[in-house]
This record gives sequence, C-alpha cells and structure tokens, in this order.
Amino acid sequence: MDIVTEVREVVAAIPAGSVVSYGDIAERIGTGPRQVGHAMRLIDEGVPWWRVVHADGTPATCHQGQAPRLLAEEGTPMRGTRVDMRRARHHGDTRVPPSP
Repeated sequence: MDIVTEVREVVAAIPAGSVVSYGDIAERIGTGPRQVGHAMRLIDEGVPWWRVVHADGTPATCHQGQAPRLLAEEGTPMRGTRVDMRRARHHGDTRVPPSP
C-alpha cells in the first residue's frame, strides 16, 4: 500500500470532534510527519482533512483557512485558536480495516 492510501485510511477513520497530528499519523504508518504532510496534499477532498493538525494543535491553513470553522462545527475542544490536544487527540485505532 502506498503512503497516500495509508494516510487517507487513517484520516478517514478519525471521528468527528477528534484530531490527530501529522506526527501521530507518521508513527502509526511508519514514516515521518513531513511525508504525511506531502501525502495530505495528494488525498481527495472526501476525507476530513481538517482533523489533522500540527502537534501543538494549530489547525491546517490550507483550503482557504476553513479548518477552524469545520473543527468548531464538530465541537472539537479548543484552547483559543488551537485544538486542545489533551482533550481532542484520538488515541484509538485510526486504521480502516481492509474491505472483504
């Protein structure tokens, strides 16, 4: 499986109101955060890209800066302009099981 597919599967499995960092994804799939960031630019719009944030909780700035609004609409815990990573980080398995 290529890195773009792996990143897409992880991002698609993040529940609403939760986030993971680029580093969280990198750790789960065995690569680096920068590679995850590059893959994020290549995934389609059908995944909740706004649920992937920087390690300090800073939302993505792509897509005309829509991430903060989308996170707020989902009720994601915030601390000012950043996601409250202690409360919002998704620790569960974010790998989508393979299709039968």
